[in-house]
Amino acid sequence: MCLLVLAWDTHPQYRLVFAGNRDEFHERPAEALGWWPDTPQILAGRDLQAGGTWLGLSRAGRFGVVTNYRDLQRPLEGAPSRGALVTRWLTSEQPLRELVTQLAAEASRYAGFNLLLSDGESLAYVSNRLPEFSRILPPGVYGLSNHLLDTPWPKLERTLRRFRSLVSGAELSIDELLEMLADRQLTPEHLLPDTGLSRDWELRLSSPFIVDQRYGTRCSTVVLAGRDGQVRVRERRFDPSGRSTGMDEYRIPSALRVGHALPA
Repeated sequence: MCLLVLAWDTHPQYRLVFAGNRDEFHERPAEALGWWPDTPQILAGRDLQAGGTWLGLSRAGRFGVVTNYRDLQRPLEGAPSRGALVTRWLTSEQPLRELVTQLAAEASRYAGFNLLLSDGESLAYVSNRLPEFSRILPPGVYGLSNHLLDTPWPKLERTLRRFRSLVSGAELSIDELLEMLADRQLTPEHLLPDTGLSRDWELRLSSPFIVDQRYGTRCSTVVLAGRDGQVRVRERRFDPSGRSTGMDEYRIPSALRVGHALPA
């Protein structure tokens, strides 16, 4: 289970405003957000089990994030890591549309996934559970969990309402965005979606921030990509009890290409 919200090309100061929680089994090993020593153009966390990442940026101005698609199908035997899709984008020199076309021919090899990919000028939503596989997103505010983009799960709708309020102002606070992601309020049982899990698990996963000894929110990440080309990325990490175990922030000069200014 993961949850993310983003504003694309709608804010007067930022081309991209992103806030998201990564939810995963606590026993799955991972490295914190940082520049990869063996691939120094990548700023990302790292999944030490499969080698990919859930979210990252590149010095060349690329951004990518992946979520799993919950369809409760048996795992595909020998399926490649979905986290490798983000790494592939961040290290590629292919244009966005060209890489997406290539991915479409390979999509059936993967378990269900959602991808958001940006080159700083365009934002693509890609999913091997989407009938048309991909689409270029117009300016707007979007939310994604473990179903298709903007599927109205209660916890995502609640986060989107708060996010829209935060991005409606001229100034943005990373602290307020992280506070939004820290929402541990469970969804009332009568409003729970039916995604194929037991009711106990539906309830346990119904808060934007998940606390559980086996599976829960491992980190919260905020990305602010300015129209001046400057990028700020902050990651806050958590243990199984939901206590913060550390936080890092990076500033990338001119990482994402400058978008056109919004009209006054």
